[in-house]
Amino acid sequence: MSRVVYVNGQWRPFRSAVVHVEDRGYQFADGVYEVCEVRGGRLVDERRHTDRLVRSLSELRIPLPLPLSALSVVLHEAVRRNRVRDGLVYLQVTRGVARRDHGFPPPGTRPSLVVSAKRIDPAGGEAAARAGIAVVTVPETRWARVDIKAIALLPNVLAKQAAREQGAREAWFVDRDGFVTEGASSNAWIVTDQGELVTRPVGPDILRGISREVVKTVAAAEGLTLVERPFTVDEALAAREAFVTAASQIVMPVVRIDGQPVAGGTPGPVAARLRAAFHAHAEFS
Repeated sequence: MSRVVYVNGQWRPFRSAVVHVEDRGYQFADGVYEVCEVRGGRLVDERRHTDRLVRSLSELRIPLPLPLSALSVVLHEAVRRNRVRDGLVYLQVTRGVARRDHGFPPPGTRPSLVVSAKRIDPAGGEAAARAGIAVVTVPETRWARVDIKAIALLPNVLAKQAAREQGAREAWFVDRDGFVTEGASSNAWIVTDQGELVTRPVGPDILRGISREVVKTVAAAEGLTLVERPFTVDEALAAREAFVTAASQIVMPVVRIDGQPVAGGTPGPVAARLRAAFHAHAEFS
């Protein structure tokens, strides 16, 4: 069965799912998005994702395109129609279609909503987690409100490409003071010699990752000590472990940073514990 996509109230074949040329998402990257894991045919942490969606829309003064109850129906229908057992649902909301002008369009302009779903083979993620991934570091070049999950991701695109060209899977942004902010599509963590989990505190300079929040719950249940503070690249290289979290990766060990091994270049037990326990503390719908 071919994929189908929800576009502004209609289900369309993937190949012909389009938005208007003057959609403000296309013209200005004027919109937000969410990516939700699907596991066993069910949405993972839907409530947390929609809560964050509402916050992002509010910060940009974009109205919800649908009531949350109706939006939930669309998300689940995307999973059902595309027969996704394990994969991802992508949701994007823009300010809508209007004559190209930097200022907001007239009141009453309808936001655009696109929802798609795709399958992912869990075996690939498990294999990556067993081997661990490499990251590279890049200067922090993003705007000052990355706590809003905006679709304006050009710095992230360039960072991901830099990682790919160096044989790595992820890039870590580093601020002007030498501290890691987060990954191009993930939150960054280390485990210190004292066994503390360290990740940067939430604020306008990082996204409050949903997987990040779940891992905090897992860490508490596992009796691990969590410290929210910035850390440097040198500290990460000297750490007992490093890993990233994201809906598309859950908990993914980092074994190399800028070509240098972390803890001998092999995944550590803490990341493995967190990954194994993750879905026991996530919400399913």
